[in-house]
Amino acid sequence: MAKQRPKNLDLFSIKFPVTSISSILHRISGVILFLVIPILLYMLSLSLDSTESFNQLRECMTGPVAKFVLWGIVASLLFHLVAGIRHLLMDAGLGESLSGGRTGAYLVLILGAILAILAGFWIW
Repeated sequence: MAKQRPKNLDLFSIKFPVTSISSILHRISGVILFLVIPILLYMLSLSLDSTESFNQLRECMTGPVAKFVLWGIVASLLFHLVAGIRHLLMDAGLGESLSGGRTGAYLVLILGAILAILAGFWIW
């Protein structure tokens, strides 16, 4: 017996709760961090190879595009860290209720935004 339930496949018309937004952003930041690992390892290799390659890397990192990319990586790392700490606290039994989950999600979003702004000032 086929069910004739309506299907809404337009994700932009669905209003997500703040807890799911925080969770989705946590997953996205984790994927970003996973994808930039080879780039960061290559940069580490260049910086340790020789003085000349270190100076070339340093010159490359002074451009605005490189600083923006670096800011994106650091912002992803900081948000992922804050959201991960929230998950650890929830595993310990803190913030497991509906209101505690909402409060924790708002704190993660606010703290992640503040840390991203501070990282931007530090990088620029």
